[in-house]
Amino acid sequence: MNILVIGSGGRECTFAWKLSQSDKCENLYIAPGNAGTTAYGENIDINPNDFDQLKSHVLDKKIGLVVVGPEDPLVNGLHDYFLVDEDLRHIPVIGPQKHAAQLEGSKEFAKEFMYRHNIPTAQYKSFTRETLQEGLEFLEEMKPPYVLKADGLAAGKGVLILENLDQAQKELQEMLGNRKFGDASSKVVIEEFLDGIEMSSFVLTDGKDYVILPNAKDYKRIGEGDKGLNTGGMGAISPVPFADETFLNKVEQRIIRPTVEGLKKDGIAYVGFIFIGLIKVGDDPYVIEYNVRMGDPETEVVLPRVKTDLVDLFAAVADQKLDGFELELDERSATTVVLVSGGYPEGYEKGKEIHGLGEVSDSLVFHAGTQLKDGKTVTSGGRVLAITSFGGDFKEALKSSYRNIDKICFDKMNFRKDIGFDL
Repeated sequence: MNILVIGSGGRECTFAWKLSQSDKCENLYIAPGNAGTTAYGENIDINPNDFDQLKSHVLDKKIGLVVVGPEDPLVNGLHDYFLVDEDLRHIPVIGPQKHAAQLEGSKEFAKEFMYRHNIPTAQYKSFTRETLQEGLEFLEEMKPPYVLKADGLAAGKGVLILENLDQAQKELQEMLGNRKFGDASSKVVIEEFLDGIEMSSFVLTDGKDYVILPNAKDYKRIGEGDKGLNTGGMGAISPVPFADETFLNKVEQRIIRPTVEGLKKDGIAYVGFIFIGLIKVGDDPYVIEYNVRMGDPETEVVLPRVKTDLVDLFAAVADQKLDGFELELDERSATTVVLVSGGYPEGYEKGKEIHGLGEVSDSLVFHAGTQLKDGKTVTSGGRVLAITSFGGDFKEALKSSYRNIDKICFDKMNFRKDIGFDL
């Protein structure tokens, strides 16, 4: 089978690495890919949102399976584009249709879905530019910290948690009045703050049944001790030490199962990953948010722990045969540490040559913001590399990741030295 992976980050590099190991994968293409994905397949210079170009490539290369990495093409209707096209509708797409992708594309849509199906989540209200004054007054009724979420897609940076009322009101004005996050903040969800520790669950569903992938915990803030600005993710570990069998059973019974059943009850066709951002409050799980794809950098610790052939798993999804499908997992802990460009998540320079990649041993290197230039691997994004390692526990795995990071360098390279600090 010829397979197309759509996307260019660390998540897609990990998918390419895993899919290339299957003897059922004949030719692998990544659109547009990065410097790292060239080790596993052929990069194709196509924008993931250029559906017509994707169609031409899919037909030309006789693609039999499409795996969508990022959320944008899903929210923009890539799966729907395939389903209504006579030439494409027979080709399985791993990723939900446009309506279902609103679980990530709209915070309000997700909140309404959770309320409708009694899925535990924080109390909330939504506001627009026209109801800005009501939003300012609503904040005065709440207790700090104040949680403001841009309703739409904001590249993982549209959530603000603020301690000060005046600052929260100013930020609400910036989001709604001055469109701080563009169209993403044309509507803002204000919700109660839940005090607990966060983690993520990952589910793959064929629309009828589901399998639960390894759980993970990521670290979003740029600074150690979870200080500073939000990023796309600075590191992750799997499994999560505090998520014992009792807690994970609650997650499945109260959240995962009602989510999949709720989609069916609402008549929302859903084929693909459901990434559930959770918070453990006391001994109980609550949903912070849904994403309609795998996480990044969580994919870099989740997929390496999956021993099952990924092509077999996706084929079961495409054929709606997930019922009874059993994943084989690596019981070891996996950790990943993300190396980022200096200045990220604000302004940063690109084109910095990366040295030492050939020196890495006993760790996996997944490329994110990299490209090949004149035969050299250089930086091309904020998050550059993810260094993944195994160990008997997350501390042992982290030692291996940090040991190998010492062998890698590029100008102004930055990373967090405290991944797992709160565990």
